[in-house]
Amino acid sequence: MKKKILLPLLLLALSPVMRESGAGCALAQGNIHKRSTTYEWPKEKDVVENLKAWQDLKFGVLIHWGLYAVPGIVESWSIVDEDWITRDTTMTYQQYKDWYWGFAEQFNPTKFNPEQWAQAMDDAGMKYMIFTTKHHDGFCMFDSRETDFTIAKHAFKDNPKRDVLKYVLEAFRKHQFKIGTYFSKPDWHSQYYWWDVYPTKGRNVNYPVDKFPWRWEQFKKFTHNQMQEILTRYGNVDILWLDGGWVCKERKQDIDMPRIAQMARSHQPGLIIVDRTIHGPYENYQTPERTIPETQLDYPWESCIPLSDDWGYVKRPRWKSPEKVVNTLIEIVAKGGNLVLGVGPTPEGLIQPEAVERLKKIGDWMKRNGKALYNTTTTPHYNEGDVWFTASKDGKTHYAVYMLQEGKSLPAQISWTTNLPKKEVRLVSNGKKLKTKVKEGKVTVTLPAGLPQQSVAMEIK
Repeated sequence: MKKKILLPLLLLALSPVMRESGAGCALAQGNIHKRSTTYEWPKEKDVVENLKAWQDLKFGVLIHWGLYAVPGIVESWSIVDEDWITRDTTMTYQQYKDWYWGFAEQFNPTKFNPEQWAQAMDDAGMKYMIFTTKHHDGFCMFDSRETDFTIAKHAFKDNPKRDVLKYVLEAFRKHQFKIGTYFSKPDWHSQYYWWDVYPTKGRNVNYPVDKFPWRWEQFKKFTHNQMQEILTRYGNVDILWLDGGWVCKERKQDIDMPRIAQMARSHQPGLIIVDRTIHGPYENYQTPERTIPETQLDYPWESCIPLSDDWGYVKRPRWKSPEKVVNTLIEIVAKGGNLVLGVGPTPEGLIQPEAVERLKKIGDWMKRNGKALYNTTTTPHYNEGDVWFTASKDGKTHYAVYMLQEGKSLPAQISWTTNLPKKEVRLVSNGKKLKTKVKEGKVTVTLPAGLPQQSVAMEIK
């Protein structure tokens, strides 16, 4: 039987990069999260230090890999009973869930090669990674002792690399990546969250917590223990990236974040905790999804945007061009943020050649021009037309990055009226001094012939 999933909300999600339209609710429609409306700096000194070091990295990868890779469909969401989701009508809802969860017996990534992943992301110029240890469907990509619903106990159980998380993190550590672990607070497979005694309607816990407090306590214990497994058995972790913003105290789904944070940082001092969309002491940076804030922000944030239209592997992806990703990164950094790019391995365990090719081209640009982005800070005048500005931390150097729009050619000259040079302007890629003219509060630089038709970074002295 051919299984087909239609997700109307993807009309929204397929927009490569959206712009925010002011402050919104923490959780937007469907599976798209907006950023919180307020920010609170952490009080712990080591957390702040780690956070500022993370801000210097600018570019990372978010890896979604799970059961959903087997059929090549959107991650987890098809098993939710919400109005924006349409499923195969030849099956009952329960049959569909059973079909989906049955992929545990087919998910056998015999070509699993985390070294290939890490090399591809290193080649792209990425500096940190976030790996999905468990998505909302509850399937663990690590050998959890709290459940049998893990990759280590099903079709992949006889493979020596069955404890997938261990090998993924080891591979990225060899490339000096800062390490992040994604963890879903909701767990739709757990009987402590979706209890079969009650029907499931929507993404939330499906039984009355106030009527069965003992069951919710079991879920809290289960969630706490799984996070503790991740933070105690797999080496150093820099970021705990928590998804599922509807699991929170305000929605009567309190998992006791103060206790979780205390436990987490007792094992991983200085740990950055990202309790997405729950503003306060445990959302150490904000995570606008598929969006770039309209204006510059003066606190930590990260736009999470996939390389294709989807976070995980799908059979017919629509890829973003390397130029689109580079230009997105330029804007994000000038506005004070980081970009985490979503890439999903195949069900066999490899990064697709089309993704590897794009990542390599992104990395080629970063090798030549990354000085204008890495380890930089913002400047008050950060944008003028297609020119975006950053600055060195000591304030002695500014960078101007001309964003070449796709389908257009580089102009012979580029002009701007802020962050004017006092001495000279040079290409970041090769240090070549550019012909520069400053007149009546405007600088005009002449680009040399033969430059690649791509965005250009310049150093302003």
